[in-house]
Amino acid sequence: MSETELKQQLVERFREVNGDHQMTDADDVYVSAQFVALEELCAVHGRDADAVRQLMLGQRLPLPGYLRSDSAEMVPANLFALADEAGGVELLEAWFTAHWADPITGKAEWNSYLSGQYVCLHSVTPATIQRKDCLTTAISAAANEPDAGSAQWSERLHALVDELDTLEPAFTAYDRLRFGGPTSRDTCIDAMRTRFPRP
Repeated sequence: MSETELKQQLVERFREVNGDHQMTDADDVYVSAQFVALEELCAVHGRDADAVRQLMLGQRLPLPGYLRSDSAEMVPANLFALADEAGGVELLEAWFTAHWADPITGKAEWNSYLSGQYVCLHSVTPATIQRKDCLTTAISAAANEPDAGSAQWSERLHALVDELDTLEPAFTAYDRLRFGGPTSRDTCIDAMRTRFPRP
């Protein structure tokens, strides 16, 4: 398959997963600051970009996080890190899913990872995925705790929010389109700080 055909297949797959939303100039600036073009990353790591595209299409590596307006496939700088840690792409799925005690949850997280939509984390690893889930669950439930509103409660809440803040990037308007609404930063960081300001 030619490079053009592989690129086109990847674009089609990306749009199946994310919908067909236009990237604005502001989206492009954000993405260029947070991610790296696949071709550039492959050049740095001595990898063949078409072989990587085939791994993405074969559900062995995650799809790009974004398609920039110039059609560049934008990926995290550590795209290959987990596969390297697992001992190779062929071992990645088993290594990744083993981080969850429940195989069904592990498989669901693997599918989410492959979608390329874990743009909600600066560093995508099983540990950061699990920690983000734990934090967003705790923050979302905080208002219903028995001591809600107390000084101790406020201290606990803001510690959770601050930790999530370190894990998550800023997001961009494109993310709110593809996810169909507010991001976890909107709901669990910005909204909580507005609703429950520090004493």
